[in-house]
Amino acid sequence: MQAVQLAALADAPAGVVAALDAVSGFDAALVNGFARVSEPQGAALAALAGAVAGSPLTEAVSAAVSKVSTGAIGTEELTALAAARAALLGSVHDALVDQADTALGRKRSEWTATSDAAAPSPLAAGSRAWLGELAIAGWRGVDHDLVAAADRTVESLLAEPALRRLAILLDGFTAELGGSAPIATMDRVPARRWADLWTRALLLSWRGTESTASESISGRLLPLGVDVHEHGTAVQVQVHGVLEVAGAPARQVRVSVAAAKVDTIVGSAIWQLLGAHRQLLTALAEHRTLELTEMPLTATGDLLWDDDRAKAGEAADPFATATVQLPQAQAVAAAPLDRDPVHIAVPVLLEGYRFRDGVLELGEQRIRVELDALPSAGPLTPAGVSGSSTMIGLLRWDASGWSVRPLAVQRKVKTVLTAFHNGDWALGPTDPKVAKAQAKSGDAVAVLRERAGRLLRK
Repeated sequence: MQAVQLAALADAPAGVVAALDAVSGFDAALVNGFARVSEPQGAALAALAGAVAGSPLTEAVSAAVSKVSTGAIGTEELTALAAARAALLGSVHDALVDQADTALGRKRSEWTATSDAAAPSPLAAGSRAWLGELAIAGWRGVDHDLVAAADRTVESLLAEPALRRLAILLDGFTAELGGSAPIATMDRVPARRWADLWTRALLLSWRGTESTASESISGRLLPLGVDVHEHGTAVQVQVHGVLEVAGAPARQVRVSVAAAKVDTIVGSAIWQLLGAHRQLLTALAEHRTLELTEMPLTATGDLLWDDDRAKAGEAADPFATATVQLPQAQAVAAAPLDRDPVHIAVPVLLEGYRFRDGVLELGEQRIRVELDALPSAGPLTPAGVSGSSTMIGLLRWDASGWSVRPLAVQRKVKTVLTAFHNGDWALGPTDPKVAKAQAKSGDAVAVLRERAGRLLRK
């Protein structure tokens, strides 16, 4: 990434600020709920309707705003408002992705619309009713009784494999709300996050069963880097790479694998939870390609990972891949419900920069680096990143503008240029100090598995 490319990202595209203001107004209105619409809430709803004026949503949203403002609240009206909110965030997503693609000179495939394989399940009606109750009560009105009212709905959804996506979302959402209840006592409400979850759940409840895999491919995957997402009860690693298939242009793809965990399993120990994906972990730790055979690939560029269909191949330097293959690889389009700025993650290579006051400088241009997002499961540290000269990262965006999340860096260690990657510890820590500390503290994963085995035997 050159300074001139970074300069093209300096200003937000036209209309982005106005669209986000309309979304923020609606999110603020949800805080106190729609049982009685106040004047500020009415203004926020009117602004939302005005923001989608001239679109196919115009009539439905205008009618919904009128009904909600008079207290006539139904799931169809709330769905129209959720659709308007999602459409605005989708337009912001598209404008930002187009800005990034133009700056980088990248090509992106068009999204191919697909129809639902079936009508919405009757089981989802219960989730819509509960989400409606949330909107009426508002976040400030959520208590343990309201959260508990969703238990039976979530249980029935989890029992239906075709509705698992909605079920998992609602299960996590209710757990988060329950952990914060009574929300009236909270000093600060995460209005944007909860409105995101509410919107997504409501829109998902109207969708039929969809096919996830669009094709099976055989080819070579060249990993670029790993983004590690860690939570107290789960961990996910998302591998970004370039896929080469004979007779087709190279394309950018992702691999996501996850595992449940407990909050005592942290740092390099989390890789042990992903041991079933041995070929993938080997390729990450040893910087090798992956030879794929009939691996399912979705229209969103996600490989549905099956370790039995992959084999670690020859050595491949991710920095060479980022230099040669990445600029030519075709990016994939986002699915409709994934068109949200929070999902933007564009792989980039940055060279010849310097750090000043914690900000990366490239020529006269500056960009924020997400040093607080560095995982403890790899060798990257804030000091190491700040002392680097080359970086593979993910270009991301939030209300503060564009930023870069590091996946790998090159820096000099005793005059020798050395590479450090988030996935270097996939087969165990390579840092002697970390390995020694882990050995001293014991193998938490092995201990927990042994205890679980004893309980099961009893």
